[in-house]
Amino acid sequence: MTRAVEGTRDDPVAAASRAALTQLELLVTRRLDGVLNGDHRGLLPGPGTEPGEARAYEPGDDVRTMDWSVTARTTVPHIRQTIADRELETWIVVDMTPSLDVEGRYGAKRRLVEAAAATVGFLSAGGGSRVGMVLTGAGRPRVLQATSGRDHVRRLLEEITRATARVSPGETLDDALRAARNAARRHGLVVVISDFLAEVDWERSLRVLGARHEFLAVHTADPLDIALPAVGAALLQDPATGEVLELDVDDALAADYRRAADAHRAEVHAALRRCGAPVLALRTDRDWIRDVIDYVGARRQGGLPTGENLVRDLPDDHPTPGGPPR
Repeated sequence: MTRAVEGTRDDPVAAASRAALTQLELLVTRRLDGVLNGDHRGLLPGPGTEPGEARAYEPGDDVRTMDWSVTARTTVPHIRQTIADRELETWIVVDMTPSLDVEGRYGAKRRLVEAAAATVGFLSAGGGSRVGMVLTGAGRPRVLQATSGRDHVRRLLEEITRATARVSPGETLDDALRAARNAARRHGLVVVISDFLAEVDWERSLRVLGARHEFLAVHTADPLDIALPAVGAALLQDPATGEVLELDVDDALAADYRRAADAHRAEVHAALRRCGAPVLALRTDRDWIRDVIDYVGARRQGGLPTGENLVRDLPDDHPTPGGPPR
């Protein structure tokens, strides 16, 4: 039997998908390589095992990196930075929920998932570093073993493109994090990519991962995840169950939706903050490359981005979270 990958040569959809992934690789390597340069390129200044310079502690720094000898000598809290290892094992956990394929005004969130995975993968694939992936949505987490090389990263991206976004009975993001914990044997980086719209049941597993690995949360969102315009009569469908509701979206309902969305997002980001996970926030109506550059700039200055910029500068047809409904 001919392999599926080989049999897609004349498939226009597959050809368009490969062309889009090629364009994505060019965007990452051309626009980000010049910004994220150095001996080790990545979205975090570490992890590393070789001690580097000490600097004054700033709110949000990982207390596990405290340098107590310098702190005692100077009476000012200091942390010890580390020099990044040139060989790193990176695991990308992708939460393939049905909401990723909801086509909003600015496109689906799946393209942000692909962009985030490509950024992490291609910027981590050099120098013998290895990249693996865990995907949800197949009944149980699917583990793609870590291997080095750009060809392997391309195959991982193709898996994301082909994967069907669905909710399998009983499967959660927590299952994927536990699968990543079992697969990631070496100290390295774990990147979790999700829209975090489901129940927050993953905090304990993320804490356990953080005891051994550095990690990064990529929060993908659409403006409709944040605020619902008061558009009057509308049909709304639950992407997970397919249930359709006919609603009159007036100012009061839009305000209730905004409050509920704010509360859930605050719960998600508070859990990530307790785990010490920096948050790269990507939104469908914004330039994701600019968001990545801003994130890296904040990390290099010692900050811990918490995803607060996710609600910044909403489109004109969306009410400002926390403001009066229009």
